Amino acid sequence: MGRPPRTTVGNMVYHILNRANGRFKIFHKNKDYEAFEKILEEAKIKYPMRILSYCLMPNHWHLVLYPFKDNDLSNFMHWITLAHTQRWHVHYKNIGTGHLY
Repeated sequence: MGRPPRTTVGNMVYHILNRANGRFKIFHKNKDYEAFEKILEEAKIKYPMRILSYCLMPNHWHLVLYPFKDNDLSNFMHWITLAHTQRWHVHYKNIGTGHLY
């Protein structure tokens, strides 16, 4: 059974981190970091979000986010992790090999 949905309150600052399964390296080259930054830009347009800070490391990333309304954070993060996972698998030609996060 999955976990219950998290409630996220607007106008609060959140520190989010996401690490690859098994501490697997997800950023191998500069283009990988740039691709993730592009996803952040797309997500910000799709789901308006104040991105205060971020840090990308080879096997994980941190975001400091300041959502406008309740549940904005959940929608924003869902889209980022889904888009990044799908694009990563397509780029590295390993679709169907399992979860990235």
